[in-house]
Amino acid sequence: MSNYRATIQYDGSRYQGWQSQKSTENTVQGKLEAVLAAMTGYPVDVIGSGRTDAGVHAQGQTANFHLREAWEEDAVRDYLNRYLPADIAVTEIKEVDGRFHSRYHARSKTYLYRIHIGNIPEVFARKYVYHYSTPLDVERMRLAASFLTGTHDFRSFCSNKRGKKSTVRTIREISIEETKQELRIYYTGDGFLQNMVRILTGTLIEVGDGRREPEEMEQILAAEDRGQAGYTAPACGLTLLSVEYGE
Repeated sequence: MSNYRATIQYDGSRYQGWQSQKSTENTVQGKLEAVLAAMTGYPVDVIGSGRTDAGVHAQGQTANFHLREAWEEDAVRDYLNRYLPADIAVTEIKEVDGRFHSRYHARSKTYLYRIHIGNIPEVFARKYVYHYSTPLDVERMRLAASFLTGTHDFRSFCSNKRGKKSTVRTIREISIEETKQELRIYYTGDGFLQNMVRILTGTLIEVGDGRREPEEMEQILAAEDRGQAGYTAPACGLTLLSVEYGE
């Protein structure tokens, strides 16, 4: 069998997340698997580097799948792009070693959260930014972010209360860029828990608008209690930018 790695971008606005679900066909993984099944004539399992929630976007999601026969890389890419919905696109198909696994072999991921600031909502980019009209103190947010970088148990920043797997993760960098209209928060780490980036963002926003102090981040981490962290920022502002494999 031949193993192929795909780089995928999608507008997640109308999808129920990445992962296939029995209750709906409206997932990104489900759309990819349906087109690949039509192309090959048999079911194809698509393995994503990780799940993105309903409404979350991707610029560089990575997935892999196995085909029984060898296909030209460009032919697979072109077929997918011909029959996928207009809000999903495959930017690259590459044949890889049969042992490659898009989730297990990922070294790091980078997410971007966009916050539109000011009194006037953003009409044309409204599906991709979170409009927040209360002024935010960016320096306080940066100080809070400094307490969150490094290796920690991020259980307080995970929405899955029943998970039995380790909640220890390493965030290598959190950087915040500020323009007149927007704050852009970049998160790079070895992996992220369910809703983790959105909870981190909601907590940083609460620091920025004065509801919390930056130093509280240490207490929140130590508590290992979801109830101690801030709210979950809306999905619309979040985009998975890239997945790195260390080649």
